[in-house]
Amino acid sequence: MPPRRHHVITRFTGFLALKRSTAGILLMVVLVGLGERMAERFLPIYLMALGGGALAIGLLNAMDNLLSALYAFPGGYLADRLGTKRALLIFNLVAMAGYAVVILVPAWQAVLAGAVLFLSWSAISLPATLSLIHGALPPAKRTMGVTMHSLVKRLPMALGPVLGGMCIAAWGEREGVRAAFVVALALAALAAWLQQRLIAGPDISATPEACAVAPEKNPFRLYRHMDPDLRGLLATDILVRFCEQIPYAFVVVWCMKTIASPVSAVEFGLLTTIEMTTAVLIYIPVAWLADRGAKKPFVLLTFGFFTLFPLALLFARSYEALVLVFVLRGMKEFGEPTRKAMIVEMAPEGCKAAMFGLYYLIRDAVVAVAALGGAFLWILGPEVNFLAAFGCGLAGTLGYGIWGREPRTKRP
Repeated sequence: MPPRRHHVITRFTGFLALKRSTAGILLMVVLVGLGERMAERFLPIYLMALGGGALAIGLLNAMDNLLSALYAFPGGYLADRLGTKRALLIFNLVAMAGYAVVILVPAWQAVLAGAVLFLSWSAISLPATLSLIHGALPPAKRTMGVTMHSLVKRLPMALGPVLGGMCIAAWGEREGVRAAFVVALALAALAAWLQQRLIAGPDISATPEACAVAPEKNPFRLYRHMDPDLRGLLATDILVRFCEQIPYAFVVVWCMKTIASPVSAVEFGLLTTIEMTTAVLIYIPVAWLADRGAKKPFVLLTFGFFTLFPLALLFARSYEALVLVFVLRGMKEFGEPTRKAMIVEMAPEGCKAAMFGLYYLIRDAVVAVAALGGAFLWILGPEVNFLAAFGCGLAGTLGYGIWGREPRTKRP
């Protein structure tokens, strides 16, 4: 390769924080995520084809929400205890075991049992993934590394359901979904092989000398080591997530059933595409700016976008207005990678993955209440639902604006 071209490529990969270990992580996210989205997206259809009814589908949805909260902390603890490279291999093998159960036993009860193993792969692997990115990159590139992780996650989200739908079109609902799980199993195996080849070892987190706090399996004891500033971020983040989750399930109902000029299913799909496209376009420039200076303003702006969405939605009564509102919704990703990078920076050495998992365990377990509360508020009226969500978001945004702090490494 000519020296000039090599120099350009090196600068480009350096700008995007693409090192050997981070490239291994991103490949893993794409491969496992692609298989997961191909198969998991159509699980309700598969359950019905196997004779499962509405209760089975409801159980699946409940499991997804509950396990996402419960798996985050043990995933982080195992990453700190065993090292992220070894822990990620274990998480992949567990997901593969779940896929195998679904492939080998075509019964809806087996699907639910297998789902316990693979349904929350993203939740259990996220603390280890971000901890490894933090350890592999210098401070000035960590937000970009987390941003690239968030960005590549969108690829399987977009492609997986299309490929899974093609499997169903080719082989039917039963055999098509099973074929999607076969592909998911193969992609997870390939991801496991690649991550072991590409990710450097041994892990920093597994080195006792580097540990300020020993890996802790008791979340209550670990909570004592949580930085007060991180606790403040957690409290305000919970309020902002209430703002997101109170109207979350009813956004589609508002757009397609409630407003004076309802949109079609295709138009609502386009609105979702507009939201995702907006998020993708802002990821990299925001990460570049966040790595060069203070992080708090980006998180504060993100909280502001979360807060404004339900209020803007309340006044959007046409497709044209909803386009602008969904651009606003996409802007909520403005500082999300920055917030994740801050969590890892604020966590003590030696338990960064576990602390990240504990943060998500507390946040998601509390916020799960908002989904149920949102239903009761919707019964009182869409306006009540949206305004209550706006109030929660405003409280969280103002609270973070007043009391939020930069990670200590960024303080003057």
